[in-house]
Amino acid sequence: MAWTPRILRGQKVLARCEPDGSLRVEGGRVEIRYRPSDARAYRASVANLHPSGDASILPDAHCVALDDAKADAPAPRAAPSARRARKPARAEAAAASPAPPSTAGEQVLVYADGACSGNPGPAGLGVVIYADGTARELSEYLGPATNNVAELTAILRAAEALVDEPRPVVLKTDSQYAIGVLTKGWKAKANPELIRTTKAALAKLPALSIRYVEGHAGHAGNERADALARAAVSARASSGWRAIGPARGARSERSEPAS
Repeated sequence: MAWTPRILRGQKVLARCEPDGSLRVEGGRVEIRYRPSDARAYRASVANLHPSGDASILPDAHCVALDDAKADAPAPRAAPSARRARKPARAEAAAASPAPPSTAGEQVLVYADGACSGNPGPAGLGVVIYADGTARELSEYLGPATNNVAELTAILRAAEALVDEPRPVVLKTDSQYAIGVLTKGWKAKANPELIRTTKAALAKLPALSIRYVEGHAGHAGNERADALARAAVSARASSGWRAIGPARGARSERSEPAS
């Protein structure tokens, strides 16, 4: 089997297809992924999948292995990223930051995310760091790169910003690929130098924990990092690190499991 780009409710997704590019339809529905790094699969009605203008046929390995516990979920009526994609890039970049979650003074919470328009294509990253009830964030344009490079570089930027931080650091990413090559010993066919550099930076954080967070699932910090990454891609520009304060009316950080 293979993957091919399609448009679902205004958002570009990857749809299961046969080797000739025709959609693989089962019971009137097609397996889709919102991002190659997502381990969750959805099933969308074939009638809602439209040509994207890109007839690429991508290998099965283009998407990470499916987590069996997350298989065959119905596609959301409107994915958060699809709703945001309709906003002008300027408005998106100015969107209110989520209120810093309640974090103990001895812990630093980090969200890092990457984005890519095409794969490879114009890429960007977003990082949000919460500590002591305050926050700072980064939106950086990387130029042409792959989604995996953007995800890894986001984690690298977070580590560089926190070098020698003595407090426990919890870094959350929705990239299974990044977690695999950085912490699980996955053999990397690409990006070996970036992986080595990122590992070296992470090693300077004496109390680091890297955890997976599901993308586009309502986690405020992850949603903000994603918005920062996509804003960098849209604007083809970087903002640099900036301090942010609690946003009025912002949704509080959704609670997540400890591991």
